[in-house]
Amino acid sequence: MASIFTKIINGEIPYYKIAEDENFLAFLDINPLAKGHTLVIPKKEVDDIFQLDEETYIGLFRFAQRIAKAMKPNFDCKKIGIAVIGLEVPHAHIHLVPINGVHDIDFKKPKLQFSEEEFKQIINKIQSLL
Repeated sequence: MASIFTKIINGEIPYYKIAEDENFLAFLDINPLAKGHTLVIPKKEVDDIFQLDEETYIGLFRFAQRIAKAMKPNFDCKKIGIAVIGLEVPHAHIHLVPINGVHDIDFKKPKLQFSEEEFKQIINKIQSLL
């Protein structure tokens, strides 16, 4: 059965796209920990990130680096934190989260809520530096 991320890739579910190429996709998390919280995924559906072939694994992190560099100047943060947990969706993915401290990337924190317009503004900020 296709993961929710595969359904996003296939255009079956709406999402807030930041960037895409032939192998990877970056989009906003709809239940973010911080403004700008982004998910970066390979288009190849593999559950465990460490089971990706070497080329896809390295490409995923290169793609994520490009997105993170566009994120940092747009949000009030010291760094863009990175998390690979992989339990909630059976499709390899990276969380990029603007952070000022280690507790900012605690997934037990209440999630933020944004309007569609706010999500679009966040996308425009990040895309302006890609």
